[in-house]
Amino acid sequence: MTELWVQRTGPRRYTGHSSRGASVQIGSEDVEGVFTPGELLKIALAACTGMASDVTLARRLGDAYDATVRVSGTADRETETYPQLDEVLELDISELDAEAAQRLLVVAQRAIDRSCTVGRTLKAGTTVNLAIDTD
Repeated sequence: MTELWVQRTGPRRYTGHSSRGASVQIGSEDVEGVFTPGELLKIALAACTGMASDVTLARRLGDAYDATVRVSGTADRETETYPQLDEVLELDISELDAEAAQRLLVVAQRAIDRSCTVGRTLKAGTTVNLAIDTD
């Protein structure tokens, strides 16, 4: 299993790490060159949507198809939640006839609904357990 952790690198600044060698800079909105935790949540959702539909779309559009998944949502600062996240999957399906395009969209939506773990988790809710380990 991949280990994940964040390490503080300065005031309101952290680096996220993966045991597979990946890293990402994380911080508050006023820190340049970082993602906020909320932005990472939204990016995770968009990436999951793209990856969940990738095989389905590549099968019909070819391996070199272009896709962009845009995601947005404003935090409610009173509750410190994102009450709504909106995604738009941008695809060029102009080469398909209307019936084939509609079938592809239905199959892609099913693949996303079935396989996007991040989206499924957000929709279902989850339990988060925090332990504080002190030296």
